[in-house]
Amino acid sequence: MASRYSEQTSETPVLDTRPLTPPPDIEIARSVQPLSILLLAQQRFGLPAESLVPFGHYKAKLDMAYVDTSDKAPRGKLVLVTAMTPTPAGEGKTTTSVGLNDGLNRLGLSSSVCLREPSLGPCFGMKGGAAGGGWAQVIPMEDINLHFNGDFHAITTAHNLLASLIDNHIHWGNEARLDPRLVSWRRVLDLTDRSLRNLVCGLGGKAHGVPRETGFDITVSSEIMAILCLAEGRADLRRRLSNMIIGRRADDSPVTVGDLGMEGALSVLLKDALQPNLVQSLEHNPVFIHGGPFANIAHGCNSVTATRAALALNDVVVTEAGFGADLGAEKFIDIKCRHSGLRPDAAVLVCTIRALKMQGGASRSRLSAPGLAALRAGSVNLERHIRNLQLFGLTPVVCINRFPGDTEEETALIKTICQHLGVRAVSGDHWASGGDGATELAQAVLDQLSADEPGVRLLYEDSLPLADKIETIAESIYHAGRVEYTAAAKRQLREYEAMGYGHLPVCIAKTQYSFSADPTLLGAPSGHTLPVREVRLAAGAGFVVAVCGDIMTMPGLPRRPAALDIGLDENGLVVGLT
Repeated sequence: MASRYSEQTSETPVLDTRPLTPPPDIEIARSVQPLSILLLAQQRFGLPAESLVPFGHYKAKLDMAYVDTSDKAPRGKLVLVTAMTPTPAGEGKTTTSVGLNDGLNRLGLSSSVCLREPSLGPCFGMKGGAAGGGWAQVIPMEDINLHFNGDFHAITTAHNLLASLIDNHIHWGNEARLDPRLVSWRRVLDLTDRSLRNLVCGLGGKAHGVPRETGFDITVSSEIMAILCLAEGRADLRRRLSNMIIGRRADDSPVTVGDLGMEGALSVLLKDALQPNLVQSLEHNPVFIHGGPFANIAHGCNSVTATRAALALNDVVVTEAGFGADLGAEKFIDIKCRHSGLRPDAAVLVCTIRALKMQGGASRSRLSAPGLAALRAGSVNLERHIRNLQLFGLTPVVCINRFPGDTEEETALIKTICQHLGVRAVSGDHWASGGDGATELAQAVLDQLSADEPGVRLLYEDSLPLADKIETIAESIYHAGRVEYTAAAKRQLREYEAMGYGHLPVCIAKTQYSFSADPTLLGAPSGHTLPVREVRLAAGAGFVVAVCGDIMTMPGLPRRPAALDIGLDENGLVVGLT
């Protein structure tokens, strides 16, 4: 297919005529010739070539020494993109983030988008990649969705180096008196593999270590991933790594990374990964992609470093938070904003007609057929998310991410429902038309940014006890009737309070498919029970994780994983990646 643009220049490209049914995402991504990343950084930000560490011609790391992020420096406006509860029908949060950024640039703004890095687990599993879709994508798509610039490798290696050092410390005399039964630091892998969840290591006799129970989590759930995304520079990175608790002694006293003197080696492995990555959209607009914690098992936001860099270089910065607003947006505000002092100046809530019908009980096979009844029933999910964002002081712009087959009547119904809730809803056609299809959304966001600054507020105070924080989220955001703790979870909460960590925010790890812990409860369920089975302390990252229901920190592959459709063609090009 010919390039989407009639001519590749540094100016906003002119759209060519395209077929009504676009080709697969990977073919669209390959149809556009990227600009040199050094040229893009110079033209858009005035950054010299030496400020970038190139990884080939089209992607690079940014040296933060060249970016003024001090309080006295100019700072752009921050726009948070979040979404309704995800369904297999698709919502398109990343696609909308990329499209909105392209639309803002088409309106003459200097704007960048900040995204998380994709994990190989979903790429080869069920969800697919995370570089957008259609004509609202980030390129080079294959590189971003696969190994990218090595950040996940660095985090995985640092995490597993620490695990190796811990076992080695125990093997050679255990000076710190770590109880092998109470070592809490597991290993990680950036793939999904249910067989690795629970293991015994150190088998084979004295020469092979001390036997103990352990297991693997996915890299995106690593505390080191969270630390990389929350750290404010190398000194803060090292401090947070030093504060990580890796186990207990027989008297239950905690042992930290700093107690064992291991933080220096971890810092070395992460020194380059701490620098944000710069790439571009199909329309040659800057995109920062850095860090990748999932929002269902971690805090779900890209790095503070990338966000600060983008804010220092742009009029407007678009960023997304993972999964639905009950998870990603809540954690963005209560964890990322609480730690960093950042605050969003506007918010966009993404929905689709198809997903709302599914929330209303329509079967997946009937989503393309007109259905106002199912749409009206499913709109309670959208309404819940709108009201939740209003709890934080944000009045979102609702983006109806258009799919082929959406009718005018269905779109009008959603707009009317949103109007009654006091929010503006606009259609977005960025998947089919790129930035040109997102200008109405971009203008609505600019109107919001021109209004009075929102009084963004945290959901709870630091001084609130940990259990009360969990219950505040459960009752205010999930509309749960009660929270039910296992005996172990109750004990852990008491211990963390006694250890002086009661002031930390909480990160709820639960299914992304429902406001409840039951993924089959669609719509806007109320009065349900939130079951907290265990609580984990992330002392270095600075939050406490409440693990709820059946959520796993090492996911498994679906019956037919996406890996079975991915391969190389006769020319050595990747096929099947979505």
